[in-house]
Amino acid sequence: MKTIRIGMLGLGTVGGATFNILHDQRKRLEKRTGARLVVERVADRRTEIAKKLGIPDQVFTTEADDVLEDEGIQIVVELIGGLEPARSFIRRALESGKTVVTANKEVMARSGAELVSLARKNHAGLYFEASVGGGIPLLRGVHQGLAGNQLSEIFGIVNGTTNYILTKMSLEGMEFRDALTEARRMGYAEADPSYDIEGLDAAHKIAILASIAFGKWVTVDMVYREGIENITQKDITYARELGYSIKLLAISKRGRPGPEVRVHPTLIPSNHLLSSVLDNFNAIFVHTDSAGPGLFYGTGAGGPSAGSAVVADVLDASRSIISDSGMGFESGLAAAKASRVKDIGKLTSRYYIRLGVQDRPGALGRIASIFGEEKISLASVRQAEEKKRAVDLVFMTHVAVEKNLQNALKRIGKLGVVKEVASCIRVEDGI
Repeated sequence: MKTIRIGMLGLGTVGGATFNILHDQRKRLEKRTGARLVVERVADRRTEIAKKLGIPDQVFTTEADDVLEDEGIQIVVELIGGLEPARSFIRRALESGKTVVTANKEVMARSGAELVSLARKNHAGLYFEASVGGGIPLLRGVHQGLAGNQLSEIFGIVNGTTNYILTKMSLEGMEFRDALTEARRMGYAEADPSYDIEGLDAAHKIAILASIAFGKWVTVDMVYREGIENITQKDITYARELGYSIKLLAISKRGRPGPEVRVHPTLIPSNHLLSSVLDNFNAIFVHTDSAGPGLFYGTGAGGPSAGSAVVADVLDASRSIISDSGMGFESGLAAAKASRVKDIGKLTSRYYIRLGVQDRPGALGRIASIFGEEKISLASVRQAEEKKRAVDLVFMTHVAVEKNLQNALKRIGKLGVVKEVASCIRVEDGI
């Protein structure tokens, strides 16, 4: 039986779970690969974590160089997270011909094309299943399982924290801040939750997904992004009355001159499957020409879930090393960057709009006139029956061009009778 020597960088939540699976399930894993999987070195700055996990002193180190410069190590598992120094460590490992397994969505969403090219140049493997969807076998399912199909769109819920918050707002009537506090209490939100609630986590993931689905690398800076921090209980309630729920969706659709790639709150029909995805679960739809629509569903975060995906990559990498194929998951991926993506201003969509307006005769007419001048056709208008100086006007539009809609809202916001343009949320009926 051959021996595969593994070095690990990072012992955080995912790193600790990965080490435990490799250690506790080693007999089962050996049967599946036909090789002994030996964790030779584990690097982390925090010695207390190594002691807690029972890592022997001769295996643990506080220096990444002890892993990267060890010529006997064949697979480097990078689980540090963040852009640097993780990206530099991955580069060094690939340049030395080592196979790399990583869960790092930031690195792959910013430098995926470069790292794929580097892996090929040095006949090294590169695996990153755990960078999107945690334990859901999403990337491999899209890239390999649907290889005989052309994908037209991929969209869904890829961030458990925001889905948990929106679930609490929808089912328990919480306001955003209260739901965020509850998410922190449950361990679903960090002390600084901005990475999740502002949509950046989802933007990294959809950049990677779009790259796999459409064949050219999309970087995270190409992704249009809005978060959920401005969603209120009013919006949740009005959406429900209109037959919709609100979810933070990551959406990418095939197009010219490049794909649509966007993350933002979205109204989806209450009877859509995504509306029933609750709490911290993820669900991603793919539409293909031959296989039709498909759904990937499961918990997208957490140490054990992501750790299982990392170990699956380690097993695949080990099989490649044993068979001496010399290439990894990236071997079938394009290494070219996308030249551009579709300008958000050219998006066509329906829209939900909520305005705070003074209850005066003629106010609605002035607003409707501006919508008409900007070629925005209104499907419905609702006015809250409140005895207040300022009331809510809720509009649903027909399909309109994003640029026209934003121009209309700028003009409407300057009207004296309009107190605020409170919400503008895109509507997806056909997903």
